[in-house]
Amino acid sequence: MTPRFADDGHPSRPLHIIASADLAGWLAGQSAALRGWVQAAGFTAGLGEVVLLPGGDGVAGALFGFGTPEARARGRFPLARAVAALPDGAWHLVADLTAADRDEAALGWLLAQYRFDRYHTAKAPGARLKAPAGCDAARIEAIAAGECLTRDLINTPASDLGPAELEEAFLALARRHGADTAVVRGDDLLAQNFPMIHAVGRASDRVPRLLDMRWGDTGPSLTLVGKGVCFDTGGLNLKPSAGMHLMKKDMGGAATVMGLAQMIMALRLPLRLRVIVPAVENAVSGRAMRPRDILTSRKGLTVEVNDTDAEGRLILGDALALADEGRPDLLVSMATLTGSARVALGPDLAPYYTDDAAVAAALEQAGAEVRDPVWRLPFWTPYEPMIEPGIADLDNAPPDGMAGSITAALFLRRFVDCPRYLHFDLYCHQKADAPARPKGGVGQGARAVLAALPAVLGL
Repeated sequence: MTPRFADDGHPSRPLHIIASADLAGWLAGQSAALRGWVQAAGFTAGLGEVVLLPGGDGVAGALFGFGTPEARARGRFPLARAVAALPDGAWHLVADLTAADRDEAALGWLLAQYRFDRYHTAKAPGARLKAPAGCDAARIEAIAAGECLTRDLINTPASDLGPAELEEAFLALARRHGADTAVVRGDDLLAQNFPMIHAVGRASDRVPRLLDMRWGDTGPSLTLVGKGVCFDTGGLNLKPSAGMHLMKKDMGGAATVMGLAQMIMALRLPLRLRVIVPAVENAVSGRAMRPRDILTSRKGLTVEVNDTDAEGRLILGDALALADEGRPDLLVSMATLTGSARVALGPDLAPYYTDDAAVAAALEQAGAEVRDPVWRLPFWTPYEPMIEPGIADLDNAPPDGMAGSITAALFLRRFVDCPRYLHFDLYCHQKADAPARPKGGVGQGARAVLAALPAVLGL
């Protein structure tokens, strides 16, 4: 289901958004009966509180507590808490909100309606929102559609989403927007010089592949590269069972760049978009790559495989080398790459790397504006020797494990020469229900990148 705003032609009930400091003033303007009703309900306008208002034929409207600025700063999408608490039907906001709060409320409402219902009935909330006055409804719906695509892909188990099925979803996205595609599969990866993608995926019966999409013929060029490991056993360096529990989400980078591409193409942004996804399953068999194997990459750099569970950076190395050959104006990679990033920043804050101060500034501002939190970590050049094993140009897994997210980012940077490169180390999973983010797959960084593009690319 793609969430949409309620049709303007239908009648709707008012939802009054009231901050804690404004409750007394609002009550003063109401009838004694209504004041008594609200006070009897115990409504204090604390963040997330909802009280239904009576009318002659049932529910006439509702109040939503907007709390204090301090309370709102502790989370995102507060209005999404109202969606499940309200009766079915159309609602409209009655509120004095900033443009940013208004857009956050509108997007949060749509995202709160998301349900992954492929395998069981999961009824979405029936309370629908009319697009608030002043918001760009088409843009917000396009962003919600892109995020829902990302969530659907991440939530689908590997039994139903291997490299072939990810290819099908990729091609369907391209067809929807009239984009051109090319796919390289199986041993053709070797013939067309993608040796590391082939090495990672060759152990599986599910053939590895390289997916390539192009859209748009004018404007600056943007290339998105997403890690598409549809399941990661760890290879011969086999993960323990607890480590494999969430590995269906190891294609979260691919899912996120596809969701971002959906947003860009739906909004018809004036740029030349390319999306590259190396799609593999990291399995165990007699054909699996081995610890201490040395691979020669597309770029010509040799890589010692010191951990077959550090496979994401291998497939991204070949994909980034291909992307870099096109010399895009901005190159972005997204990947569920390291546990170190989670240790550093937790599951909700997406770390990113760039050497371009202007890109970082635009992304920080955009992430704050659209409530898509990101945090810059350094491409710390003094750590470069940590990824140099001596027997090859690069080590895919430095043995001491220190600065794991940084060394992974430095590894990827070796495959990129274009000056504007941006890398995200994502988690892509919501561990428990949160406003606008049901438990399960979730996109990170895509909305921040989308909002930063005008400043970065001069759109």
